[in-house]
Amino acid sequence: MRKILVWDLPTRLFHWLLVLCIAGAWITGERDAYDWHMRFGYAVLALVLFRLIWGLVGSETARFASFVRGPAAIRHHLDELRRPGRLAPHAGHNALGALAVLGLLALVGLQAGSGLFTSDGVLTDGPLVEHVSGSFAALARTIHLKNFDLLLILIGLHVAAILAYALFKRLDLVRPMLTGRAALPGNIPAPRIVSLVRAILVAAISASAIWALVRYA
Repeated sequence: MRKILVWDLPTRLFHWLLVLCIAGAWITGERDAYDWHMRFGYAVLALVLFRLIWGLVGSETARFASFVRGPAAIRHHLDELRRPGRLAPHAGHNALGALAVLGLLALVGLQAGSGLFTSDGVLTDGPLVEHVSGSFAALARTIHLKNFDLLLILIGLHVAAILAYALFKRLDLVRPMLTGRAALPGNIPAPRIVSLVRAILVAAISASAIWALVRYA
């Protein structure tokens, strides 16, 4: 066993910044601080766009092609979970983790995206409200309110799964997402990590795209 770099810095920063921005959006929304609520929403959109692009051009463990698997892989992982003992070591997301990533990206993207078209009818309008009908804006507001409940449920399941892996399979999923490194056998090759310059370019493109969408809507 040796410790190798499994998660690159951009992937880890995305993960924890998304946690902070979702929490910030939730808190500011509850306190009717809508200016900051919308700023956190824009940040979430930029982060989701970054992750989608990074899933295509990023480091090996961040790419969707490396961890999104079919039903057979999911069944195999479930069978492995039912067996006693530790899981077979691997680098990156397992088959169930892939579903969590895709589900969270979808719900978070829908939450932030629907906010662009949402109006409270009194003081606060999303930047794209004037481009849609009143009925569409009302639908977007309903989605924005109801989808957040689904998002909280999925986040809760995600946290519960992390705790279950730690308690029953002795697999720490949090530390590698903090340090980037995990202990793996010597026969498992280290994943390919791409340059930080590429991540900076992707981040700049993502932030600029959301800024232009909001600024020139």
